[in-house]
Amino acid sequence: MVEVRTQARPRASWLTILGPGILVATTGVGAGDLLTASIAGSKAGLAILWAAVVGSFMKWTLNEGISRWQMATGTTLLEGWVTSLGRWIQWVFLVYFVLWSFFVGGALVTACGVAASAIFPLGDPVVSKNTWSVVHSLAGLTLVWIGGFALFERLMGAFIALKFIAVLITAAVLVQDWRTVLVGLTVPRIPLGTLPWMLGVLGGVGGTVTLLSYGYWIREKGRSGEDGQRICRIDLGVCYLLTALFGVSMIIIGSRIQLDGAGIRLAGQLADQLAQVLGPSGRWIFLLGFWGAVFSSLLGVWQSAPYLMADFQRLRSRKRAALEDRAAAIDLTQTVAYRGFLIALAIVPLANLFLTVERIQLAYAVMGAMFMPLLAVTLLILNNQTRWVGDRFRNSWWINAVLILTVLLFAYVGYLQLTGQMISTGG
Repeated sequence: MVEVRTQARPRASWLTILGPGILVATTGVGAGDLLTASIAGSKAGLAILWAAVVGSFMKWTLNEGISRWQMATGTTLLEGWVTSLGRWIQWVFLVYFVLWSFFVGGALVTACGVAASAIFPLGDPVVSKNTWSVVHSLAGLTLVWIGGFALFERLMGAFIALKFIAVLITAAVLVQDWRTVLVGLTVPRIPLGTLPWMLGVLGGVGGTVTLLSYGYWIREKGRSGEDGQRICRIDLGVCYLLTALFGVSMIIIGSRIQLDGAGIRLAGQLADQLAQVLGPSGRWIFLLGFWGAVFSSLLGVWQSAPYLMADFQRLRSRKRAALEDRAAAIDLTQTVAYRGFLIALAIVPLANLFLTVERIQLAYAVMGAMFMPLLAVTLLILNNQTRWVGDRFRNSWWINAVLILTVLLFAYVGYLQLTGQMISTGG
């Protein structure tokens, strides 16, 4: 068992309590989530608003399980996989994680390029997209490298405010009948022919592999034990309330317009149609919010994904006997593995710029959908063992039920994506 780095109890400010949850919400809600929800709203209308709420609750259950394991054992979930399930899972995850990083990096830099080009085009559309993609990737690298966790946390707080204001105001202005919205939120329905779109909202909202980042962010806050878990539940509750609001808002926006096509190119079309309904100001409000969504998601992945690689390297390189003694002294952000992977993450995925946007988004979505059943299954195994987490941190019956449903749902979503029956959902 690894002890968490200890520090003086932080002042109970809103940033102390909600900071890691805000980071999860800002990182997890990106271009894929916004566009998937808007397309679903265009195809299925307000009848599937409930799916955004249920999907967010499922992600809360997963992240609550990640934090509960860490509060009980003092180890990250990655470390728990290795020490409790065997080193084989470490190598399986490494292969998957490298592939995921390549595709998610490509999707994020492409999305940033498209969003920035819509706001400030630089001549030829392809040149403009590629130029802005490189600029945003290097900007994310610079901010994470020199800014540290404190600057990262402040920037992400500002970005979530930008997304929140832009998307929610746009949705509120577009609502014509609040009673219909209430029915869509509280009465589960699946209009004929809209099952893939409902599943896209249910499975795509709120991120995938980035859920693991929460463990490192709460470690930065020094949380542990039952007190730490109570704070995590509040923190994650706010996080996924915001995530649900984003999803609901994008469904409402999509329900008022007609969308054709696929992929990230829908952003410009969506903004243009909003301009017809709300005027030029509506177009710019949405574009700024969309840019804030994709760049904050990039910034969150650039900051958090290297944690996983650094943790993997730490687990691989040291002897298990030294696990407890050295864990508290290590600042992963200062390791060669963290900084090396950060550089690679900002540069290598730029090769995706030569691929079509649709192929990048599809690969990204499939990789994300494959991860969720693995996460849910391992939480079912780890958090039900009293010898590992104790009686007070074990899963309750309803948590187990939600995790089993999550395994079945994401296995089906992954099947639909692999067989080409479903749009990409982001992650």
